[in-house]
Amino acid sequence: MNDTDEKAVDAYRSFLLMSEIAGEEPVSQRELARRLGIALGLVNSYLKNLVAKGYVRVRTFPRNRYAYLLTPRGIAEKSRLAYQHLSYFTDLYTITRQDYRVLFQSLKRAGVSKVVFCGVDEVAEIAYLSLREAGMELAAVVDDEHQGEVFFDRDISHLSKALELENCMIVISSLKRGWQLFDELARYGVDRGRICCAGSLTRISEDSEGES
Repeated sequence: MNDTDEKAVDAYRSFLLMSEIAGEEPVSQRELARRLGIALGLVNSYLKNLVAKGYVRVRTFPRNRYAYLLTPRGIAEKSRLAYQHLSYFTDLYTITRQDYRVLFQSLKRAGVSKVVFCGVDEVAEIAYLSLREAGMELAAVVDDEHQGEVFFDRDISHLSKALELENCMIVISSLKRGWQLFDELARYGVDRGRICCAGSLTRISEDSEGES
């Protein structure tokens, strides 16, 4: 990424981190890393930076638990970043929708009619719109973190269910956990050749992999 892109990613992650800690409940850095889909060391670095700038303060609880609280300056900065990233979310939707459109059209030309979504977040909803547009069928949705929930009238299952659907390609449909889900599927024994990523997701996942 160039300097402009790196600054945009830094600002966006700072915004996401401040959004996660805005609730003021005790939360570990490991949990923050899981929620944001970034390396634990990166979370630690961002928190130190936010504390140094006066945007976040640390409150200690018994048993070595911590809460990271937004200061008044932090609340103002979070609002500024939210406004700044309205354009980011617009771009994310446009680019991701197009990338999934290209992916599904390519799969359809190859004779694929059904796919499995792996991972549920805002990207999965965008992917579903492109899937419907391509006239393809969503055979199943798998995501251990959301197992038992419902995604567009389909029950979300454990990742191992992907093994049962041998005739379906598996599409990574989470922005935050792209490489993590890819590796988990491989550990369950899913053929890597069955796993697909849209273009923008691949680029974002490669950036995240390089940092962890």
